[in-house]
Amino acid sequence: MRRINGGRPSDWLYGDRLHLGGVKLYADGALGSRGAWLKQPYADKPDTRGLQFLTDAQIQEQANAAAAGGYQLAIHAIGDAANAQVISTYEKLTAAYGKDRRWRIEHFQIVDPADIPRLKPAGIIASMQPTHQTSDRLMAEARLGPDRLRGAYAWQTVEKLGIPIAFGSDFPVESPNPFPGLAAAISRQDMNGQPPGGWRPEERVSLGQALGGFTRGGAYAGFAESRIGSLDPGKWADFIIVDRDVSKADPQALARTQVLETWVAGKKVWEKEPSAAVERGR
Repeated sequence: MRRINGGRPSDWLYGDRLHLGGVKLYADGALGSRGAWLKQPYADKPDTRGLQFLTDAQIQEQANAAAAGGYQLAIHAIGDAANAQVISTYEKLTAAYGKDRRWRIEHFQIVDPADIPRLKPAGIIASMQPTHQTSDRLMAEARLGPDRLRGAYAWQTVEKLGIPIAFGSDFPVESPNPFPGLAAAISRQDMNGQPPGGWRPEERVSLGQALGGFTRGGAYAGFAESRIGSLDPGKWADFIIVDRDVSKADPQALARTQVLETWVAGKKVWEKEPSAAVERGR
């Protein structure tokens, strides 16, 4: 942090394409490896609660150093113990620096329901990835058991509490393609429509909420809402043209949406090559 740009966030550079404004920390590991730090032992391995990467004092010290330098913080937290630790860290930072520093929790994946309402008063953004729910569903059930899933991938609960959400892909761990994420967000199903009716369907969001999370929500989470995230006067004309009406597609068709053109700052930067069949007029 100190070696790059003199230890301060950069300006927006290259036509608003690059901005160095954040510091990322890690509170725990991943659920699949049983590295996510849980409040209670793993259901399928009772001798462990996962990995706590930093003590409370260490994470507070590192977070304070970043915040004092003017950086936004984004802290990886998967397990409910890790999320509780990060929330407590941000609560202290908010008391010192105010609410509009847009602290982010990256993933906010397995959370004690009692901790979720703590985000809004502390000005915390839930940065979540819908495809994690579809790829992790069976594994999460095995790791946690059925009684500890109420705060897992709880998108609608977060929305109803008025907590800002930024949806994303977690590339390169997952594909950067947003359409499977949009489909998962509205259905709680994978690309094959499993499970029927959706997994914990009460946490589904509407298409409007999902699109907002991937566009306006993402821009807000990066202090970029005056530049990108929506097609409004004064913002960059960044948009895509796709092969279907996403508002009328079922979730599985939505997940398979194809991009035909990509426009950045009002200029076409990519176009899908027509197939041989289309070129022959078929």
